Amino acid sequence: MNPIVIVGTGLAGYGVARELRKNGYEGALTMVTADDGRFYSKPMLSGALAKGKDADALATADAGKMAADLNAEILTRRHLVAIDSAAKTITVDEESLSYGTLVLAMGASPIRLPLKGEGAEEVLSVNNLADYARFLERLEGKERVAIIGPGLIGSEFANDLLTTGRQVDLIGPDAWPIASLLPEMAGRAVQKQLEEAGGRWHLETFNGPIERHGSGYQTTLKNGTVVEADLVVSAVGVRAEIALAEKSGLAVNRGIVTDHLLRTSAPDIYAVGDCAEVEGRNLPYVAPLMIGTKALAKTLTGTETPVRYPHMPVVIKTTLHPVVTLPPAPGSDGAWQVEGGDSGVVGRFLAPDGTLNGWCVTGDRLTEKGVLLKEISAT
Repeated sequence: MNPIVIVGTGLAGYGVARELRKNGYEGALTMVTADDGRFYSKPMLSGALAKGKDADALATADAGKMAADLNAEILTRRHLVAIDSAAKTITVDEESLSYGTLVLAMGASPIRLPLKGEGAEEVLSVNNLADYARFLERLEGKERVAIIGPGLIGSEFANDLLTTGRQVDLIGPDAWPIASLLPEMAGRAVQKQLEEAGGRWHLETFNGPIERHGSGYQTTLKNGTVVEADLVVSAVGVRAEIALAEKSGLAVNRGIVTDHLLRTSAPDIYAVGDCAEVEGRNLPYVAPLMIGTKALAKTLTGTETPVRYPHMPVVIKTTLHPVVTLPPAPGSDGAWQVEGGDSGVVGRFLAPDGTLNGWCVTGDRLTEKGVLLKEISAT
């Protein structure tokens, strides 16, 4: 029997492998990864600094232990370069591997801005353990960090840095922090608490070229403000890994296009996690990823199980002012109704007929999330 081959050893790849074994799959299982195959939780990257954890501390198992636990062959530091869906083979570096079923769990990569300036190539993104190790190395002895991107990830990293006593400047065109997920009052509450911890927000503006300045960097914003920093981090979001799938003839859009069973446009090839677009939805969060891994493992072991997403609130790890949000679907008709203040906010997104289609809670109003979740689940 040709094996199930999984490309990727993040939460999605390892999640599928674990669930396959739980569901009784006893066949050959091969995993391919471009990194060292250590298991860790990627969402922990933006909160590890304040907890004093380095990259090694975030990893809970190496590839050898994972291989033993999963009874799998794990090929580390190997690169998928081609998929031949007709021959049911993949090319890994220069080696051809056959598969019976191929699972693409390749995740997402940071969006790279077209930055200019002599310091542009030294701007960091943090998307995996190696990135985080590099970030810690560059951060050693540094006090001033500029973050490009005041969204979820940028705000979480800013919170982490501020908690360790560093100075942080956040830069971006958004009108308020985390604007894609929160109404203005909620975003402003986060902004105020991070400001009180020493954060400086430069909103509704863009950075200019990143220039070297002394031992650090300097950028002149479009509004004329000059920001100086010892380190610059880009946190403008991630994009699903689709290039290889597209090159190999699979249908792609914002992610690798799949149906409700996570089947791609090619037979016996599935996609799951951050790289997948499931019936038009690309959801780069842990909850939908875990739902996908469980459903796919059942499908691959003989019980077709469609992916069905419940209401999945997003927890934002700004511990200085924590947030839980269940934003409305993009393009939803309606408006936010918000109450509260700097210490905490409750927001309800109501459709024109009064139906609750989204909500958020922040700060000292987090205790109300259960009521809102029950209310929206009843609609």
